[in-house]
Amino acid sequence: MTATLINSKLTDFKVQAYHAGAFKTVTQNDLVGKWSIFFFYPADFTFVCPTELGDMADKYETFQKMGVEVYSVSTDTHFVHKAWHDTSETIKKIKYPMLADPTGHLSKAFGVYIEEEGLAYRGTFLVNPEGKIKLAEVNDNGIGRNADELLRKVQAAQFVANHPNEVCPAKWKPGSETLKPGLDLIGKI
Repeated sequence: MTATLINSKLTDFKVQAYHAGAFKTVTQNDLVGKWSIFFFYPADFTFVCPTELGDMADKYETFQKMGVEVYSVSTDTHFVHKAWHDTSETIKKIKYPMLADPTGHLSKAFGVYIEEEGLAYRGTFLVNPEGKIKLAEVNDNGIGRNADELLRKVQAAQFVANHPNEVCPAKWKPGSETLKPGLDLIGKI
């Protein structure tokens, strides 16, 4: 049995990234005070990965308006990220940082590293402005993710953070009713 990452503090890290046509260094200090999504995927130049990263690229502006930075992460180098960006029409749409994790440090810290393959599972993690992991979801590599569903989960996490006495029920969307946990709700739902 493994321990959950929920509410654990983000580990220290320093990685290279390809972002906005340049290479840059990203550390845990870049996340302080912001919501962040870590979107792990197995490898560049693959099949399901560009569909997911393209889907995230289509929602990136919405995430940005919500104060959320998106970081895609694979065990490829930042040089490979640039080559993929330069050759794929789908990946050219990406405006968020593409983190390079060739040592597997980040992938191991988030529990998605596949040791015998040197790749990551499809892991999705939401980190709050205090550096705590609030959402953790891992898919097997044949199962693609949906940016719309992730967007809804981030909206719920932000709502709960701003309304500590309320919780979001299944299928909750902004503007929908929330629940206020208490004795009066027990057995009524």
